[in-house]
Amino acid sequence: MDSDAALRRRLRHYVNPDLLVIDEIGYLSYSNRHADLLFELINRRYEVKSTIVTTNKAFADWGDVFPNAACVVSLVDRLVHHSEVIGIEGESYRLKRGTGTIHRYGSQTQKG
Repeated sequence: MDSDAALRRRLRHYVNPDLLVIDEIGYLSYSNRHADLLFELINRRYEVKSTIVTTNKAFADWGDVFPNAACVVSLVDRLVHHSEVIGIEGESYRLKRGTGTIHRYGSQTQKG
């Protein structure tokens, strides 16, 4: 368990950059404590610093990512205020590239 002083230092560390990128929100489910910490981070940066968040979850599904967290609506509210939300649809680049590699490897093996 983090001490209060260590937690404050860690939050200051992530609050300070002019741009913070948080990648893959929604890849895992998070506890209420994690949701509260993320809210605190976003709240401290709100209207002061720029934050980029990537996720494969719609905002409506964030309740599944942060189950039972009371701050989810406020968190999303602060993230989208003064923001540009860019939705990207299509096949995963990694999956597409990985499938192509497997296909080429299979083709090369059959020829050789």
